[in-house]
Amino acid sequence: MSTPEFHKIRQGLLRWYDQNRRDLPWRQTRDPYALWIAETMLQQTQVKTVLPYYHRFLRAFPTLAALDRAPREKVLALWSGLGYYRRAENLKKAAWQIIRRHGGKIPQDFRALRALPGVGPYTAGALMSIGFNRAYPALDGNARRVVARLFNVQREKDLRVIGKQLVSPSRPGHFNQALMELGSKICLARSPDCPICPIARSCAARRSGKVEVRALSSARPMIKKVEWPLVLVRNKGKILLRRRPPGGMLGGLWELPGGERKKGEALKDTLDRHLNGLGNQVSLGSPIGEIRHSITRHRIRAPLFVSVCPSEKKIRLPHPRWRWLPLSSLYRYPLSALSLKAIRLLPRR
Repeated sequence: MSTPEFHKIRQGLLRWYDQNRRDLPWRQTRDPYALWIAETMLQQTQVKTVLPYYHRFLRAFPTLAALDRAPREKVLALWSGLGYYRRAENLKKAAWQIIRRHGGKIPQDFRALRALPGVGPYTAGALMSIGFNRAYPALDGNARRVVARLFNVQREKDLRVIGKQLVSPSRPGHFNQALMELGSKICLARSPDCPICPIARSCAARRSGKVEVRALSSARPMIKKVEWPLVLVRNKGKILLRRRPPGGMLGGLWELPGGERKKGEALKDTLDRHLNGLGNQVSLGSPIGEIRHSITRHRIRAPLFVSVCPSEKKIRLPHPRWRWLPLSSLYRYPLSALSLKAIRLLPRR
């Protein structure tokens, strides 16, 4: 595609973006710190889910120094329910590095950004273009789909090359956001609305009549379906939680007792196994509901049991990581998203 055609695409897309962009809080700032928080939260998470977390997080940690000083527990607690907790861990680690190795300022260098924990090519490109107005591509899933259709490319190498050539030199941040916006509103994965697309005339996929975009990677992760019964043990205004050991998946988070069901195993036998000897002290009725949840490639179905304990003192906890916690104080603890969903099903009585 010629340079004039690139210019035409940029003009058409930016004109459309100026008239149709969503009013999102991270689009009201050029503060690299606030943009970094937003872009990290938006990784594999929808905008509507991120919005309340973004506001709460920045109220609690308005600056990089505040995030660096904050206890890890508080950072994870404010992340509770957003999922992919490694993102919060990496924010904390990266803040430590920026304060001590970059003079307390987010570096304006792509390689230095990529060296920070949790900062991949997309996040680094977003910070360089949106935060520092530098001509770097930032291709999230939506933008990748738009570019793949525009130029009818399937190879990852071609996508990266075109992304570098296409980004607007004068308004790189707005251009990258325009690609994402177009992909989320018009150039959808299924049934794209080509008649109202502002750059449809330049689209190779539309001309060829082949708008279906194949995955750029041939390796597709295997989806594992998991049944994960949980038990919510109540005592007046408290519930019984356990803390996962540090390291590994969801390390350090608090959760309801429960775990993966083995093939052929009864649900109550599964819970008895995961209750670490508490099974004979906890009575279980029928499930009060079921939670659906996804963690990476796992699709979890979690039946929820509730047990009312007459006295917490009558139950001998199996480990110091098990604890009775008041429902009113759970916001101070980092809870797994699955357990948060389960607690919301709890009858308020």
